Order: sequence, then C-alpha cells, then structure tokens
Amino acid sequence: MGAFLTAFNAVLPLFLIILAGLLFSRTRAASSYWIDVLNKYALWIGFPALVINSLSQLDLEGGPILQLILINSAYIVACILLAYPVSRLLKLSNLQRRTLFLIFAFGNVAYLGMPVLQNMMGEQILPVAAILSAVYVFWLLILALVLVEVHAEEGQLHISKLMASLVKNPLLLSVLVGVLILAFNIRLPAALAKTISMFSGSVTPIVLFSLGIFMGYQSRGTLRDWAFTGVFVVITMILFPALFHLSIRGSNMPADYIKASILDAAMPLGLTPYALSQQYHLDTPFAARTVVLATLVSVVILPIWSLILG
Repeated sequence: MGAFLTAFNAVLPLFLIILAGLLFSRTRAASSYWIDVLNKYALWIGFPALVINSLSQLDLEGGPILQLILINSAYIVACILLAYPVSRLLKLSNLQRRTLFLIFAFGNVAYLGMPVLQNMMGEQILPVAAILSAVYVFWLLILALVLVEVHAEEGQLHISKLMASLVKNPLLLSVLVGVLILAFNIRLPAALAKTISMFSGSVTPIVLFSLGIFMGYQSRGTLRDWAFTGVFVVITMILFPALFHLSIRGSNMPADYIKASILDAAMPLGLTPYALSQQYHLDTPFAARTVVLATLVSVVILPIWSLILG
C-alpha cells in the first residue's frame, strides 16, 4: 500500500491542476476559447522547448535507443491493426472503426505522459519520454490517419495532406532539432538555452489546465454511452499494456526504458485524436467521452501500473 501511495502522490499534483481547469470551465471562469489558445502555445512553443531541452541531455551511448523505438513502434502498429478484429467482434460501424484507429493509436504521451514520467521516474527519463512521444506521433500520422482515409466513404487517400502534416508537426521537428544539436555537439548560447529551459518548465501546468477545461465542457451523455466507452478504456489502458508488458519484460532493454514504455502505453487518450476526429468527421462524441473517462480513471490506473512495474 505504501508503494501505491508513493506513486499516487507523484501523479496527484498533475491531476489537481486538471481539476482546477475543470472547475474553471464548470464555473465559466474559463471559456472554451482558452483550450485552443493554451494548446497552441503548448504545441508550438512549450513542447518543442521541452523536447529540445530534454534531448540535449540524452546520452546516445547510454542505452539502446533504436531498440526502444522499434519495440514501441511494433506495439503501436499492432494496436492500430487490432481495431479491425475488435470492431468486427463488437459489431461497430465503419465510422466507429475509423475512430478506433485513432483511439488505439495514441495515448496522451506528451501532454500527460511526459509530466507523469518525470514525476514518477525523475528528470533523467525526459529524453526517453520525448523520443516515445515522437514515435507515437509518427505512427498516428503515418498509419492511423492513412487507415482513416482509406476506409472513408469516398475511399480517397490524400498523401500530400498526410505528408504535410508529418513535415510540419512541431513535435517531430523539435525531435529532429534536438537530435542534430546532440549529434553535432552544438553548444547553444547561455541566454538561448535558459530561454528554452524556461519555456520547457511552463508547458506542464498549461496543458494540464487546458485538459481540465476541455473535460469541463464535454456533455454528460447517457449511462449506456459511458459503459460503451468504458470497454475501450479497459482495452487501451489495461489489456493492451498488459500484453505489451508480457511481451517485453524479458527483453534486454534497461528497466527504466521498459517502465517508461508500459506507462506510456497505459496513458489515457490524448486530445490530438479527439481533434482529428473532428477534422475527419468521425464519431467525435465517442472520442471526447474516451478522453474524459480515461483521464479520470488514470489517476488510479497509472499508480497501479507504476506499482506493478516497480
């Protein structure tokens, strides 16, 4: 019990910030417009700064980075493809299956995952967390969105649109910049490094507060709607990570790499799939409920995973 409370206390401050955002939205002290502004700050300034700042401290010789990328890539691809049998088994509509490609592809590994890993495992895990976030974004854009378009009623695949999304993604670009700085041993001017560090430190409370505002503006839905959503929360936060853990716990990856991988696999659905479900006219209420319910239960599920992983 003591170990669980330690893990719970590590994530509790993060969820208190989410709760503050939820209270601000419910009392209408914060409008829904705040969500867009705060998320754009995080996407274009805060997270790129966090990624660059974290990767600058990465020791390329200190761990099997390629193995980390390949193992997590295999897991993400498998999860996306499992949308086919799961949707057939549960007799989902084509619209729900297309939404499921996004739900199975991408947990909240950046907005929530990076601060959770930092609080649970310390500052030294941030470079690994940054790489994992980039891997999830890559497969979301490369595979999940391709399947969403392939199974559209029109059946058209917009390769140029997908490539533009990939090339312009701030998270992937910041990983590239961070790797180049590391590979060529570039020393940034002290003032610039300090500025990046300050932006990096600002992003966690901002994105968590924004997530709380988002949750507060979602419709309540029916009990049946939430029960249906709960099935997919269990699948994505318990079943899939459990299978992933069983498959890699005997690998020769460092223990902290394994723990970070499983915790990221168990993250609740992120806001990016929800935003994409709006853009592609998918089952947006289903995606929104998944974000809300998964985030609420993650305050218990994530400490339990941390306890299991040691």
